[in-house]
Amino acid sequence: MCQEGGEAREDCGSREEWTLLFWTSLAVIVPVILTLWCSAQRSKRKTYMKEFFRKSKHGWHYTDLFNKPTYCCVCSQHILHGAFCDCCGVCADEQCLRRADRSLPCKEIMAPSRPDGSTEHRWVRGNVPLASYCAVCKQQCGTQPKLCDVRCVWCQTTVHDDCMDGLADTETCDLGEFHSLIIPPHYLYLVNKLRRRHPDEFTKLGASCGSSWTPVLVLANTRSGNNMGEALLGEFRTLLNPVQVFDLSELTPSKALQLCTLLPPGRVQVLVCGGDGTVGWVLDAIDAMKLKDQDQFIPRVTILPLGTGNDLSNTLGWGAGYAGEIPVEQVLRNVLDAEVVKMDRWKVQVASKGVYFRKPKVLSMNNYFSVGPDALMALNFHAHREKTPSFFSSRIINKAVYFLYGTKDCLVQECKDLDKRIELELDGERVALPSLEGIIVCNIGYWGGGCRLWEGMGDEPCPPTRLDDGLLEVVGVFGSFHCAQIQVKLANPVRLGQAHTVRLVLKSSTMPMQVDGEPWAQGPCTITITHKTQTFMLYHSTEQTDDDDDESSASEPESPAPHDSPRPPWLTTVQA
Repeated sequence: MCQEGGEAREDCGSREEWTLLFWTSLAVIVPVILTLWCSAQRSKRKTYMKEFFRKSKHGWHYTDLFNKPTYCCVCSQHILHGAFCDCCGVCADEQCLRRADRSLPCKEIMAPSRPDGSTEHRWVRGNVPLASYCAVCKQQCGTQPKLCDVRCVWCQTTVHDDCMDGLADTETCDLGEFHSLIIPPHYLYLVNKLRRRHPDEFTKLGASCGSSWTPVLVLANTRSGNNMGEALLGEFRTLLNPVQVFDLSELTPSKALQLCTLLPPGRVQVLVCGGDGTVGWVLDAIDAMKLKDQDQFIPRVTILPLGTGNDLSNTLGWGAGYAGEIPVEQVLRNVLDAEVVKMDRWKVQVASKGVYFRKPKVLSMNNYFSVGPDALMALNFHAHREKTPSFFSSRIINKAVYFLYGTKDCLVQECKDLDKRIELELDGERVALPSLEGIIVCNIGYWGGGCRLWEGMGDEPCPPTRLDDGLLEVVGVFGSFHCAQIQVKLANPVRLGQAHTVRLVLKSSTMPMQVDGEPWAQGPCTITITHKTQTFMLYHSTEQTDDDDDESSASEPESPAPHDSPRPPWLTTVQA
């Protein structure tokens, strides 16, 4: 009996263990299965949404959380997550998205005008911008907690629902404040109807848009600096014609600039949103237009600095970096007020020593060429950014990494005794070099993320620098620590001279080199820098000083230009 009771207890204990094991396994396996299923559904949903957005005529962007009270343009219900069109401003929740795509047309990039040549308003109801005012009663719009009031997607005029009857039937859309920068849809419609596409025909069509019409093309690099390019693209599409806004991650500058050949010659402007490398990419594409005999369509270039250094932008008065401190509307106003100037571009020819059957490498230079510690920092930074590009998504992080590499080079001094390994000639004359670690050849006034290199601390007289004088400024540095001292105005560079042609001969070893922030390691070679061409740029002047900035720090800044950049003496306005 005792034996049977013991066996019963063992069976009961074994059953309890199996029961516990079963429920424990279930508690672990079920959440894992649910997580995997949800992940698969989410991935499937993202794929479907991506395909849907690709085929849609709207510029849909999905968001999990709108940054202001938003209402669906189909069902009028409040939505937290859904999609919005960055071209026309239509918003819809996920359930109404397909219906919104079918029933609500987007901004038409090409459409005929009225018989009298005027343009009709294109109204979208609800979700009007904050602090917008009715064009009829002048009271604030969008204050009610529902889908209300309307906005014209072209001129950005807002009107109350109750005031629509008071809007004159004869009132037409004038394209708003930025009409002189917008490519009207009726212009492209007429261009499409032309039998003979000749520059004279484009000039005649352009006359209907006004004598001050200077359309702007926006080219944005979504990978530059703080990765603001994607958001900026949406804001520009809202204010301009979507056809004149380009994402350089999807389309090359050469293809984007072909739109210039459909616009009146001499009127087009290009706004490059990116760093100095992106600007150089666009300027190279403009040079390619010259090779195709399209000189008359060459646009003028302006910059919205999104990169890390932005030295060319700083030189032209557009600031050391844009982080959204001023609205896009103000950026366009600054473009309207900008002046046209000429800027030299240079050809850098690198002929490797001992390689006689290979063509020399030819690069274009806008900012500067350097060999030595700053090129070494750029090379190390570039190598690590190629390995982990997601880590280098912030301008602050990028500058911190540069600082770390500069500190490392102060200790290692990989570029020492440069004067023994290199020869320098300025306009054919040999220059005796002191004990240097680096040589920098500059075309512009700024270097190293905002440092006035040629002027230094300003306590020594030096010839002025110009963008259009066909001269290069050549300086030397004693190392990374000397570069840091120059940047904080504790030291001056070694001024080696100015020249129309610069020739450097690297006699031995391998040295880091860079052109406009694009670095590489170079063996023995001969580098020749000669004048290539001139290009038209837009300069933004500002008369504000540091003292003015302190007094008006509480007010909104009017431009991203540096406050220590008064109108330079070299500025000569070019008549368009």
